[in-house]
Amino acid sequence: MNLSNVRGVILDMDGLLVDSERLAREALVQTAGAFAIEPDAETFTGMIGLPEDGSLSLLRLRYGLDFPAEQYVRETAAACETLVRAGHLALKPGAEELLMLLKRRGIPKALATSSSREKAMRTLTAVRATEWFEAVVTRTDVARGKPSPDLFAKAACELGLPADRCIALEDSYNGVRAAHAAGIRVIMVPDLLPATTEMIALSEAIVGSLSDVHQAFLTSSRPLEQSSG
Repeated sequence: MNLSNVRGVILDMDGLLVDSERLAREALVQTAGAFAIEPDAETFTGMIGLPEDGSLSLLRLRYGLDFPAEQYVRETAAACETLVRAGHLALKPGAEELLMLLKRRGIPKALATSSSREKAMRTLTAVRATEWFEAVVTRTDVARGKPSPDLFAKAACELGLPADRCIALEDSYNGVRAAHAAGIRVIMVPDLLPATTEMIALSEAIVGSLSDVHQAFLTSSRPLEQSSG
């Protein structure tokens, strides 16, 4: 894949830009005891990349329609926020270097996240990344969350660019599906979820970290080789 014709970059937030998915899963496990439920790794992993409404549906499917999913999500969010305030949240490796390079090259950047705007801005503030983006698009701003294309389509629009001149960076299955559905090429940078055959088919490349994306932009005349991780 040649990145020389890319005019805009759209990044996911949780698990891609910031190392937050592990904190979220830790908070889900911590909170489970207070609700007398057994932590379910499959359910918690399935929530990665989903907006809140999708996560609520998964929780009810696993624990029953009477399970107080909204309260559980609220208390989990509070537990996660405690971890963030304690300094456990950080940018993923290579993120700052990539953002700095894109800024030097005048390539605009948008954030496309399943989080609410309030949560997104708290997260960006915690890692001192609020000034890096020309546009921030959140679940609050669109009718449908990932895997629907709305977030990525709006992000490209806010950058003033056609979809085919953007590249999306994602770590989750639903994020990759959403970017692809929006007609935007996507690089998958796996976090907690490994690349599957479907992800390889939908992605321009699967890379190990944002440092690999940084290197690809540095050598954008040289194709980035497709790999399985």
